[in-house]
Amino acid sequence: MIIAERKPINEIMEMVKDVKRVLVLGCKGCVTVCSAGGEREVEILASLIRLGANKQGRTVEVTDGALVRQCDKEYIDGLDNWKGKYDAIVSMACGVGVNFIANLRPETIVYPGVNTSFLGGSAEQGVWSEQCAGCGNCILHLTGGLCPVARCAKSLMNGPCGGSQGGRCEINPDVNCIWQSIHDRLERTGKKEDMLRVAPIRDWSTAGHGGPRKVVRDDLTV
Repeated sequence: MIIAERKPINEIMEMVKDVKRVLVLGCKGCVTVCSAGGEREVEILASLIRLGANKQGRTVEVTDGALVRQCDKEYIDGLDNWKGKYDAIVSMACGVGVNFIANLRPETIVYPGVNTSFLGGSAEQGVWSEQCAGCGNCILHLTGGLCPVARCAKSLMNGPCGGSQGGRCEINPDVNCIWQSIHDRLERTGKKEDMLRVAPIRDWSTAGHGGPRKVVRDDLTV
């Protein structure tokens, strides 16, 4: 899922400093699961904006709500529920949601309420870790299901660098060297010989370096 964190309240207050009516809009997708932009976080941010405005000596009318998702056109239409009740939206969805509102509502002012961080999962209660870089060319079948693109600080494709020690990354000793983990996992699953494969020079054109990417499914298009 997409992991996000709420922006600092001072940054958000700067965005809405000239706005009289704000809609704080949550998303019931990924940001709800990672406790960044669901209904509970929307209520908290709405209260913080009211308090912040009060401290600044001004009154802001804050409405809060949430859409099922902000990354689907059909759900963006749900904004009509608050038609005429806001001058700007603070979206607590990931950056996709902010973009979708900007795309589909050309006259609507929309600000990001969160920083979109990465694709990851819950490592433990309150802790999320990056697992996938969304590079568009998955090689997990060669690496025991563990991604060196996202989880190696150097995105190395042919084993560890010379700096890892004791199974720890030299860039961040708090992180396991993913290539050590790949080696150990391949050994446990009887696929240790896969470590001998030499990965060719990687084609990064699928990773977004050539501009925005698009996936077209002919079987789903109309």
